[in-house]
Amino acid sequence: MSPRIALLGVLLALLIFSGLLRGQSDEPPKDSRQTKDIPAKDSLLARIWDGVQQAQQKYTSYCGTITETRTSSLMVKPMVLRGKFCAEGTTRFSLEYSEPSKVRIRYNDGYLNLTTGDKTQVMEVGGSVRRAQSYFSRENSIGNLKKNFTITAREESADFEMSLVPRTDAFRRRLNFLVVKLDKRNFLLRSLEVSGKSGVDSVFAIDPNSLNPKIPAETFEVYEP
Repeated sequence: MSPRIALLGVLLALLIFSGLLRGQSDEPPKDSRQTKDIPAKDSLLARIWDGVQQAQQKYTSYCGTITETRTSSLMVKPMVLRGKFCAEGTTRFSLEYSEPSKVRIRYNDGYLNLTTGDKTQVMEVGGSVRRAQSYFSRENSIGNLKKNFTITAREESADFEMSLVPRTDAFRRRLNFLVVKLDKRNFLLRSLEVSGKSGVDSVFAIDPNSLNPKIPAETFEVYEP
């Protein structure tokens, strides 16, 4: 998996499932068309979706810590990366790994910067991010999800879990599956498992510790190509 694809996948996953995406409709989430046509057998999915929509309205920014455990058949043992992140709205995101080495990822309004050591790679990825976000922020988003993924929802003692397996070639070419865990109290992302076709799998453990903070603008400063 190339660094560009891997980083973009991480960025999209965290933006999409972090509870930070805000719907484009001004209608209240519970009255929108996102859930009214969901069959009774999908009532748990509808319940989760309503909770996520409400979280999207309530939490417009947050910061926390993240631990990524990365595995591959080419690795002798799993690689564990630890860091911190902040996100604001749908357009600004910062992730800084401090262990095992320093890596900084910043996304701001379409531009992605990857900094390792004294080198910064600059990429324009806004189109890809917006296309992915459109599946989650428009009125037909739940329909788009069910069209492209087979979704299994489960309720656990402290979390809601959703397993997503690609149904269409566009996603099957890159992804084996996603497993998303949301906190039952606030519907924020707590864990994300990403299994890629490259043979690299990652599990992100996410601990949000600051909700709706005022984040300094320099946190998201990026270079543009």
